[in-house]
Amino acid sequence: MTTTAPLLEALIALPSVNPALIEPGSSQAGERRVAEFLAALAAKAGLDVELREVFPGRPNLLVRLSPSGRTRRRILLAPHLDTVNAAEPQFTPRRQGGRLYGRGACDTKGSAAAMFDAVRDLALAGPRPAETEIVFAGLVDEENGQAGSRAVVSEGFQADLAIVGEATRLRVVTAHKGSLWLDLETRGKCAHGSRPELGRNAVHLMARIVVWLETAYAARLRARRHPLLGCATVSVGTIHGGTQPNIVPDRCAIRIDRRTLPGETEASVRRELRLWLRREKLAAALPKGRSVTCLPLQTDPRLPLVAQLIRSVGRGRHAGAQYFCDASVLAQGGIPSVVFGPGDISQAHTADEWVALASLERARAGLSRFLKALP
Repeated sequence: MTTTAPLLEALIALPSVNPALIEPGSSQAGERRVAEFLAALAAKAGLDVELREVFPGRPNLLVRLSPSGRTRRRILLAPHLDTVNAAEPQFTPRRQGGRLYGRGACDTKGSAAAMFDAVRDLALAGPRPAETEIVFAGLVDEENGQAGSRAVVSEGFQADLAIVGEATRLRVVTAHKGSLWLDLETRGKCAHGSRPELGRNAVHLMARIVVWLETAYAARLRARRHPLLGCATVSVGTIHGGTQPNIVPDRCAIRIDRRTLPGETEASVRRELRLWLRREKLAAALPKGRSVTCLPLQTDPRLPLVAQLIRSVGRGRHAGAQYFCDASVLAQGGIPSVVFGPGDISQAHTADEWVALASLERARAGLSRFLKALP
């Protein structure tokens, strides 16, 4: 059996930067090159291949291994094919000290290579599962709006388990935080900069709110804890206010990143913020229709297929993750979902991204054991 490293090297050498994260018209943008490369390999292995366009020139790749008999269950392996941008040298893979370096090595072309090879191994070596269809789905747009996984859900695709490829240090992640971006606005009254007492400074009002969010509100969030995810968090990411120094500003706006726990929703967070802002006598508005909401994930680790996967990959306990990924989208669409893959998320999006070669091979081996044991 060949190692997975050559496949990962080939994927890194095919840039697939999310178009939202790079200048328009860049030759490094888009996932099509990677999707077509894997499609050709899959067809050569006798697998059924389908490219489903999500955006022009940006298709999801579906590779199917059909069972030898009647299909009674379906397993979905779902890494994403897009990456964030990088300096040119990161698109040239290199090995050093037991590591493979390059953009996407751990986020998440390492997972894609391990999952693809596990499916290809089963197709070439056999025997195929008698009753289980295995689908490899290379998804677009995870790094921006998750349009790839959202398209899968909107098409009505169903599975008994989705294993979403992300860097989890080979742990099976059954819960991750959600992400909620909310805008807050303060309104004041304009005045000439020489007579500030005649106005009401919206930036000053917002400064009090920023301090409250990062201290008192953050402390309240730390009081609630999830057994796998710890506490919810808040971070003020952007602030905009005023037009020029000699005008007392009448408006200021911030955008906050609120990481949510299972059970929290956009509506519940908005209610909570409004209540506490009123109690603290901090005058701010929460405009409607401007939020970006990604729900948290929580999947029961006692589900038979999840428990079987945990045993197959050799890690006795499931885990949680601080980041958001496609697993939540698929779970909201009715597919029980977990996250698994080689690498450490601390390496993702860095200037020198890498994955350990041993971790890459263990991911492939664990997935192969799981797939081969399916009826």
